[in-house]
Amino acid sequence: QFQLKESGGGLVHPGESLRVACEASDSILKVGFGWFRQTPGKEREAIACISGSGITTKYADSVLGRFTISRDDAKNTVYLQMGYLTPEDTAVYHCAAGTMLVRQCLLSLAHYNAWGQGTQVTVSS
Repeated sequence: QFQLKESGGGLVHPGESLRVACEASDSILKVGFGWFRQTPGKEREAIACISGSGITTKYADSVLGRFTISRDDAKNTVYLQMGYLTPEDTAVYHCAAGTMLVRQCLLSLAHYNAWGQGTQVTVSS
């Protein structure tokens, strides 16, 4: 099972951009990944996913058009580029490795079986 480690979180101002990364302990070839976020007292929200092939990506409505998920298989790393950040984006961001088919990508927690501990993103003026 993967060991996943997120990085790149921090404090940014509204309207700014930030990129977070998820580095895996092993090859990520053909493995789908997702990014999720969670705030205290709320359920973990699936916000983006990318298929093992890299061809399919999906986004939650809350981030569509602002966030972009990508992968670099040579570096065993998945990225989430976040733009036009608002205070509502403040959360702990987690990445996860999925059990989906190689061309499939699902925004559902049930399809992921390896999780990172998260990185805090705070958007505040």
